[in-house]
Amino acid sequence: MNSIDQDADLWPELKWANWSKTAETLHMWTQIVGKTRLALSPLQAHWWNVPFYVSALGLTTSAMPYGKELLEIEFDFVNHYLRFRLSNGASLSTPLHPQSVAEFYSDYQRSLAALGVIVKIHPVPVELKDPIPFAEDIQHSAYDRQSANRFWRALIRGNQIFRQFSTRFIGKISPVHFFWGSFDLAVTRFSGRPAPPRAGADSITREAYSHEVISAGFWPGNGGFGDAAFYCYAAPAPLGLDKETIQPGTARYDTTLGEFILRYDDLRAELSPNDALLQFLQSSYEAAANLAGWDRRSLER
Repeated sequence: MNSIDQDADLWPELKWANWSKTAETLHMWTQIVGKTRLALSPLQAHWWNVPFYVSALGLTTSAMPYGKELLEIEFDFVNHYLRFRLSNGASLSTPLHPQSVAEFYSDYQRSLAALGVIVKIHPVPVELKDPIPFAEDIQHSAYDRQSANRFWRALIRGNQIFRQFSTRFIGKISPVHFFWGSFDLAVTRFSGRPAPPRAGADSITREAYSHEVISAGFWPGNGGFGDAAFYCYAAPAPLGLDKETIQPGTARYDTTLGEFILRYDDLRAELSPNDALLQFLQSSYEAAANLAGWDRRSLER
């Protein structure tokens, strides 16, 4: 057993029904900060310039260029602050507490202005069916500290195992990063071959799936799924993927989603959740890569 697979209690409870309102509000808050990262960061392939990264306190934009300086913004889910830092030494923190998206957006703009930072963003959330402009959103206003902290601690564990899984691949691979649009942690492997055009795809989707991928990630329960879960999918999906058997035994192929799914609660029930997650990631990747004819010998360590 690996040394990091010693304590199942490291995986905190994360029942969607118990924290969905906090998650939905936090999703909107992260979009506001994420759009700042989008505005300040030069475009990278597959939108790798926009995600957040798991940090020692929460989620961070990492350092973003602003004029002659660098700006970093971090959600601190330990002390519950939104922290702003400039490379000239200026800093500012505002508390994370129950408040509407509209109030958060207003406070956020004031914080940037106090630091002398001017950034123009599109003030409407993305990847939602019925988006509410940030300045008008008084519907989402929940923030439970314990829930936010548990969410971040689940991300810590997932980030750790995803990074361990990533060491086995020497082909093109994404960082382990958190997409604020879809509100999920993800890591993506590439075959190196271009993908066929996706019918009806918008510019965002065309860029994200310009090449063949096998992507794994973690949803905390959003998007209509209703449960925290790990996932893995291939794009394009090879024929027969839905017939493949993977590990652990509680994982399955969801025909509606077109993805392998391992529910978070099932993972927590495993004797070694870390080992079980590695099994899920490896077996689902192998199933997809073999069926899609990836050159595994040259892509893997």
